[in-house]
Amino acid sequence: MSIYSKEHLYLPVRPDLKQLKTQAKDLLKAIRNGEPSAIDAFRHFHPDPPSPVHAKLADAQLALARAYHAPSWMRLVQACDLVDAIWRDDIKAVERIVSQNPKLIYESALVRDSNWGPPLSYAANLGRDEIIKLFHKLGAMDLKHALGRAMLQSKIETAAMLYKMLGNPEPPDGALGGPAYTLSKDGTAFALEIGCPVIDKNGERLAPVDVVLETDSRKPEAKHAILEMYVQHGLVLPDTPVMALHRGRIDLLAVHLKRDSRLFDRTFTHEEIYPPELGCHDEVLATQGTPLKGSTLLHMCVDYDEFEIAQWLIENGADVNARAQVESDGFGGHTPLFNTVVSQPNFWMNYNDRGPFEATFAKLLLDNGADPSIRASLRKQLHPGYAPKYDTEKIYVYRDVTALGWGEEFHAKIFVSKPAMELIAEHGGKI
Repeated sequence: MSIYSKEHLYLPVRPDLKQLKTQAKDLLKAIRNGEPSAIDAFRHFHPDPPSPVHAKLADAQLALARAYHAPSWMRLVQACDLVDAIWRDDIKAVERIVSQNPKLIYESALVRDSNWGPPLSYAANLGRDEIIKLFHKLGAMDLKHALGRAMLQSKIETAAMLYKMLGNPEPPDGALGGPAYTLSKDGTAFALEIGCPVIDKNGERLAPVDVVLETDSRKPEAKHAILEMYVQHGLVLPDTPVMALHRGRIDLLAVHLKRDSRLFDRTFTHEEIYPPELGCHDEVLATQGTPLKGSTLLHMCVDYDEFEIAQWLIENGADVNARAQVESDGFGGHTPLFNTVVSQPNFWMNYNDRGPFEATFAKLLLDNGADPSIRASLRKQLHPGYAPKYDTEKIYVYRDVTALGWGEEFHAKIFVSKPAMELIAEHGGKI
């Protein structure tokens, strides 16, 4: 409740109890100081709020806990302690905590509804096999969900153990989806090994190709491997230049270039990049940074982190200043340099300061003559998965901006590359 609103809060995957205690103290201080938003939030979440002057720390803790979907401060503490013990692989601490509240094994580990699931599934995400066995012995039944989480997180030994605990059943529907989302090639290989089909008996697609193409994950080598595994198991993918790029197949791109000498100048529709026949969705649900609709192969390389293909394109004559198609209302016309500034790979670079803080694509383009003075007009709506931290409802409009201006004005800075902006500025770029 650091912003003191009436909106519910959500525990992070690994909550910090010390931080929560500090939040409770800060809330109490704000209440006693008469901050209207803090008092409103306090009254909203506390079941029987005392007057601000009589509020105690226990009252602030209760209100904070309920803001995090917990019925009490003690329940919130138990969630933090249990999750911490699972992370530390401390089976004795886990057993002690659960003995104090046996119902914990049936409830979400993070209190709120979460795809990390109840404690057994939560432990599967981390490959905590002995803790999983303990939870199952105590009565936890979420083995199927845990199996999916283990595959999604590439915890293959854990997945194999869970599959055996389930009695080696028919693979559950959607088992390929989790590994597709995280681009886990090991998880995908395991799912295929236990019999997950990529096509049905009529040859229709079952493999979640749409998830592989639209995911916010950026692991090019794993993406290529997963698509090839689908093909090896009978799926037929479209023979298009964009699909060749998705697959990381320079050899196939070379064939397309022989067929079409103007290939590098072509711009591609959203449907060509994300084929509906493969289950793909609209522009918002196809996770990307700078819009890819109407862009060239070189634009796509930046957002998909396909550096080797980008090098090959440029070496074979691709124009680093090629513009995306301009729509009838004037939006578009951006060059690949814009994509280096706002991209999905940048999100992961900035997320928790993960790094590496480099601008390899911007350097490649600038070294080959990219013009930082080119202007374009763009609009952007974020994927709903980025809510509530970021505004995903509004379409933001940016008119007549340079690549540097695009990054300067972009509303969600986690997608912006400071290293790219600094490099562009060094090459004469202006806002």
